[in-house]
Order: sequence, then structure tokens, then C-alpha cells
Amino acid sequence: MAGDNAKQIADWNGAVGAHWAAEQERNDRLIRAFGEAALAAAGARAGEAVLDVGCGCGDTSLALADSVGVTGRVVGVDVSAAMLAVARTRANGRENVTFVEADASRAELPETFDLLYSRFGVMFFDEPEAAFRQLRKAIRTGGRVAFCCWQRPQDNPWAMVPMLAAQGASGLDMPRPDPHAPGPFAFADAVRLAGILEAAGFGSVEAEPFEAPMFLGSSVRSAAEGCTKMGPASRIAREAGPDRLPAITEAVAAALTPLAGADGSVALPGRVWVVTARAT
Repeated sequence: MAGDNAKQIADWNGAVGAHWAAEQERNDRLIRAFGEAALAAAGARAGEAVLDVGCGCGDTSLALADSVGVTGRVVGVDVSAAMLAVARTRANGRENVTFVEADASRAELPETFDLLYSRFGVMFFDEPEAAFRQLRKAIRTGGRVAFCCWQRPQDNPWAMVPMLAAQGASGLDMPRPDPHAPGPFAFADAVRLAGILEAAGFGSVEAEPFEAPMFLGSSVRSAAEGCTKMGPASRIAREAGPDRLPAITEAVAAALTPLAGADGSVALPGRVWVVTARAT
């Protein structure tokens, strides 16, 4: 059985989940291109049963529901009660999509799925191999897996630039992070990730690079403020506390200023792996 993921569950039912629920439209726009790349790789078909892990506010679950049609079924699973409330409102009573509040790495799901999909929802498990082994139980033999996960922080300027600026202004003595710790970049090492999936009962693992711009804001100021609410810089801002927030925001704005476009907007590259596999 996978670890209890207690810290991640607390985060996503605290400030992190509250922000995503409140800023659903903005945040979904920010990362939609990456989810769409994984949706294309997934190739959901009419009549299929799909499990959407870490479904959040339901953006990808609704897209999958469109693909599988009235004869198919989508189950979106997430630990965040606030985000699931938004997802259920957006679903507006659609009969082919259901949302479940549960830790997907531990839940005993009641049916067998043709496809496991995730947009940035599988990198937060305390024990990823055990988590994927549990998820394997829910996928029929021969069933498909498709998800996207971030490449290394240094390959993602949208994260790295504000994170370094926030760290310098935080006044905190930040320990060197464990690159494999649960979090956005836990699966940046594609070779390690393939080993995890294969040990959990999946084969034909492929990780294809995909890049798209992350539109952080229409101005440097709005981009800096957004970075202190979402992404690695936001965690530093929360740990530093509200007294340091103005200094952190100023530092992030200064770092983003030379990267702004001619119109003043800020868009920096985001790079992910689009991962596919089969249940063996």
C-alpha cells in the first residue's frame, strides 16, 4: 500500500487547493496546452472508461467526457475538496462524469478502466512505485496510461526564475531540495520514471518532450503576483510569511522585467514529458 501522502493532502485542502479553486479559469488556461498534449497521446475513444488522477477542478475530466461520449464514463479522483466542488459545478449534472474525493494511490476503485490519464496529478505520491502498483489494479490488462509531468526545474524558466528570486528575498535558509521528493518535479528524470512504471506493472513506457509557453501575466506586476500564489515561488512565499511577501514580490518582478515582451506581458517556456504506457 502506498504511503499516506498526508502532507500533500493537507496542502491541497489548504492554501494551495483554495487558490486553484478560486483561480480555476486562469490556472487552467496556464497549463491547458500541456494537458491537451497528453489528451492527444491518450486518444480516449467513445465508450471507454477513463480514470483521471488528480483531476482538480475538472478541466481534463470534462474534455475526456466529451471524447468518450454518452456510452463512456469518466471518474475524476482528487484529494482536494475545494477543487472537486468546482469540478462538480462545472459538470452541471453530466451523467458520464463522476468526481470522487480520494487518494488515488490508496483508493479501491469499483471498476476497471481502459485508460488512466493525468495532467500533473501523479507526481505527489510519497511512495510512487506503490502508488502506481495500486493504480495498476484499476486498469485492465492492455489498458493505456497517458499523463504529463514537468521536466527539471532548470528546464522550466517559468518556475526557476521566480523561484530563485523568491528564495533570495525570503530570508530563509533553504535546504537543497531532494529532486525525487513528492512535488511538481518529482518525475523530471524520465529514466527513473520508466523504472517506477515498469516495476508497478506497466510496459511500453515512452516519455516524449513537449514545450509550450506559460503565460504568467499581462504585465510584470501581475506575473510576479501570480508567481507568489502558484508554483515553486509560492511555496517559498508561504514559508517566509506575509511580512516577507512584498519583498519577495518585488524580487520576482525584478527578475521577470528583462524577460517581458514588447507589450509588457510575461510568457516563459514550460517543458514537460508526455508519458505513455500499457498495463501488462
